[in-house]
Amino acid sequence: MSEIPEIDCEKTKNSIIGFIKSKVSESKTNGIVVGLSGGIDSTLIAYLSCEAVGKENVFGIIMPSETTPAEDRIHGIEIAQHLGIEYEEIAIDSILNEYLSLTKLEENNLAIGNLKARIRMSIIYYYANAKNYLVSGTGNKSEILIGYFTKHGDGACDMEPIGDLYKTEVYRLSEFLNIQKEIIDKPPRAGLWANQTDEEEIGMGYDLLDKILYLYTEKDMKDTEIAEKLDVSADDVNMIINKVIGSEHKCKVPEYPQKII
Repeated sequence: MSEIPEIDCEKTKNSIIGFIKSKVSESKTNGIVVGLSGGIDSTLIAYLSCEAVGKENVFGIIMPSETTPAEDRIHGIEIAQHLGIEYEEIAIDSILNEYLSLTKLEENNLAIGNLKARIRMSIIYYYANAKNYLVSGTGNKSEILIGYFTKHGDGACDMEPIGDLYKTEVYRLSEFLNIQKEIIDKPPRAGLWANQTDEEEIGMGYDLLDKILYLYTEKDMKDTEIAEKLDVSADDVNMIINKVIGSEHKCKVPEYPQKII
């Protein structure tokens, strides 16, 4: 199978730290707010943010719901305490239930999951505004490319420090930074509904996903070439390519028609 070129972890770490520093400086803000899900992406962001602006200028928010695995909530708290950052825990179920009682729509897992993500980001931005902090996104390149995020939810942020790292590269950098093994080893999951896992929802593991994305977006290979090179089905390759094409709108500023003079 084709391998993605290895990143230089030391240089990558320093580049991201420099990026975070510059964004805080340019915006004349005082620090960083990050939502701590207990997962690998937000943990890596918290580590890098502390190195960039100091732990005293990083604020974490843990926002569990009834579908959040207990382990993830605990990990979010442990990360904040390990790094020595100020943090707050806010359960979102009462807010979610108020929305659902007002709308009275038939329950839909995807819609409710997206609503949870948007509630969380509203809370994060409230704290960011109050503290004059920037909101750090936690999206990686793999998930951004296929649109595996909620528009105006976890996709809403002031910067995406790991937005050019494939998920497998997030793992490499996390290992380099000696992030807790139990966080690296557990299955990626958003906890937006019961028993949800990222790879099951995407339809394949991140290792294969990243190779397909790399060959398609960086090597400009066609679907049949990718399938042959990776020895996988053309259907799997096309599924990912269709996700990339179909979710381009999620990364764009809303479009508008040109006025006529």
